[in-house]
Formats: sequence, structure tokens, C-alpha cells
Amino acid sequence: MALTRTHRRTATGVGTLVAFILVLVFGSPIFVDWVSRNTRSDTAGGLFLRTLSWPAWSFNSNAAVRDLLAQDLKAILFVVFVGVFLTVLAGAELSRARGTVADFFNGWGAVIFAAAFAGFLTAFLSVHAGLYAALVWALGGAAYGLITGWIIALAQMGTRRP
Repeated sequence: MALTRTHRRTATGVGTLVAFILVLVFGSPIFVDWVSRNTRSDTAGGLFLRTLSWPAWSFNSNAAVRDLLAQDLKAILFVVFVGVFLTVLAGAELSRARGTVADFFNGWGAVIFAAAFAGFLTAFLSVHAGLYAALVWALGGAAYGLITGWIIALAQMGTRRP
């Protein structure tokens, strides 16, 4: 039996899936190690690749347990918060602001806020917990959202809103 009805994915589902793939690939220990050995932070390419590896996750037993938990939870919370913020911002669109440009900027903004919030919250679990560390981690998350948010925004543009 052939299905004649097409299924359109929601913006939240597509955006969350793309965020998960970005974290899985660019936050992997293999990519993070490669970036730290083969790039310099004072070049545009190095800055871009190092920012891509921000939500790093690892199973490294040499790290402090608190830091390991904070890093892994940061990657998980980023994906969860992308879904939450995409849902909230998609529902908050004004009827005049609907369209592909509004979808793009809502998606991009959701990623920036999700990354900054995930960084801010999980910094309190690290060994160097404190407000300064939380702000630094939030700034790193906002930079990650700024650099990668357009990828997720492009992927979820034109999808069905919740």
C-alpha cells in the first residue's frame, strides 16, 4: 500500500537532530584531539574548528570526575536546550514575522541561547565552579552558537512549526 500523504518534520525535530549530529561528530574525542594538535588558535580556521569542538564529550578516566560530568552534561544539555528554545521561539513568532527569514533568525537565536545556557549551568559542576567560570563557559557557548547556529537554522527553515 502506497502512502500518498507526505510527512513534514517539525522545526524542533530537525533542529534538535542537527544539533545532536554536530555534538556527536565535532564534540567527539577524536575530533577534539585532532583540532588541539593540528590547529592554532590565532588563525581563522583554527578558531572556527576549536569553536566547533566546544561541546566536547569524553570518557577519559584521567580527568577529574566533576569536570568529566560537567563536560558530558554540557553536550547533553545543549541538545536538549536547542529543542526547548526552538519550540519556545517558534511559538512566539508574530503573524507578521512568519517566513523563512524569521525562521532562520529564530533558529539561530535559539542555538545561541541554548549553548550559552548549557555552558552557564554546567560550569557550576566543574572543579573550578564559580560565577567567573560560569560566565566564561556561557561565553564559549554563545560563541559556539554564533558559529554553528546558522547550520541548524538553515536545516530547520521551512519546516512545519509546532
